[in-house]
Amino acid sequence: MLTTLHTAYSDTRAADLAWALGREPLPALAVLDLGLAGAQLQLRLLGASHQVLLEEEQGSCSETVACMPGSSTPLPLGVSKRLGDWEYEFAARVETLGAGSFAGRAQELLALVADHPHGLAGTFPGSPHAFTAMLAQRSEGQVRWRTWHAYPQEGRLVVTRTRVGVRMPAAAAL
Repeated sequence: MLTTLHTAYSDTRAADLAWALGREPLPALAVLDLGLAGAQLQLRLLGASHQVLLEEEQGSCSETVACMPGSSTPLPLGVSKRLGDWEYEFAARVETLGAGSFAGRAQELLALVADHPHGLAGTFPGSPHAFTAMLAQRSEGQVRWRTWHAYPQEGRLVVTRTRVGVRMPAAAAL
């Protein structure tokens, strides 16, 4: 699903993004509710940021990547945590692209997400390449999502990927 977000583009620097687990739902500009084989997933666009809410029999998980005033947790390159019966893995990277490359990559990503049944993307007024996009899937008992946060004025694209799945017992993991 592709939507235009009717708000000022306020998260204007990739370096301002922070990461948090366990936050309460924040006000969203666009929401996509998904049922993925027993998991309820809500993709939420928060301006140039995102929040994902996952509910499953084993528990719940909330991931937020946003400009959060007062946050002391910058966007990490990687996180691996145990959340009850789940294993949570998060990774982020920043791509720096020239103007032409950025425009092409933006069009490619928006086309990928816009028509995908598990995709949500929002563009901002003022720049066709200012967007946040999210894509989710469930495979092999794990829920996964990827996000893209575009900062055309900097030529930067923040890319994240997350995996949440049931923790394997130590004997079974061998």
